[in-house]
Amino acid sequence: MIELRDLAYVRLGTRDLAGAERFTTEIVGLQPIERTRDRLKLRSNHRHHSLCYFEGDERDHMVGIEVKDWTGLDEALIELKAAGVACERGTAEESADRAVEDFIWFRDPSGNRIELVARPHEANRRYFPTRDAGVSGLGHIGLNSTDPARDEAFWTKHFNARVSDWIGSAPLLRIKDIHHQLALFPTDRPGVQHINHQVESIDDIMRSWYFLQERQIRIVFGPGRHATSGGYFVYFEGHDGMVYEYSNSDRFIVEDEATYRPRQFPMEHASFCVWGSKPDIPEFQ
Repeated sequence: MIELRDLAYVRLGTRDLAGAERFTTEIVGLQPIERTRDRLKLRSNHRHHSLCYFEGDERDHMVGIEVKDWTGLDEALIELKAAGVACERGTAEESADRAVEDFIWFRDPSGNRIELVARPHEANRRYFPTRDAGVSGLGHIGLNSTDPARDEAFWTKHFNARVSDWIGSAPLLRIKDIHHQLALFPTDRPGVQHINHQVESIDDIMRSWYFLQERQIRIVFGPGRHATSGGYFVYFEGHDGMVYEYSNSDRFIVEDEATYRPRQFPMEHASFCVWGSKPDIPEFQ
């Protein structure tokens, strides 16, 4: 089994880097740390970067996940190839672009490109956001799945991912003690479904709710509180239609794996929000 440590970054293609820069700095509040002709890298905490937009197809998404064993990429390659999963090692140039020492990549059964990275770089300067949104780091992602049960089996068999809860057929998977880092939502294509950034308090969520309304940013869910993780949240539509989320107070799961029992929630609005907010997000219907 391949041991994962945490999400490292998300990479998104775009035809409009200038628009991506405006939205992620002026609205989301991330810190731009590198801007070239075809790259925009943004910081949300102590990491070198957690989000990268690159010149390309806006449907081209990649997710970087740090492995626990910095020397374990060779073994991960062997294990994945033995399981019939096509995977490749990244080049030195690609590693430098991602600010990691080494990485391999593969596609999950739905076609999502996943990059397993070793020794992602830390920032050597203090994180300084572009607005006071309270962002403290990349929290989790929603990932598209063409067959959630199949993809759940893939992640739990080959990796240390564990189900925290289900909403309908959608599993919420954790790779550390926070409620989830990957949520697999049923749809008909691969890709990142939403990007969550953690914020420091519920006050930050409500301040951003007013901030987003004033700037006529489309709010697609919330403010509310999740029935599963217990986190307070607001979701809003961003650049190229990507859904962004702020949340905080996600539940910690520290029980022994032998005693913790995931809960099954029905695919209903109330399973997403205990306050009564209804999502305007296709994958949540």
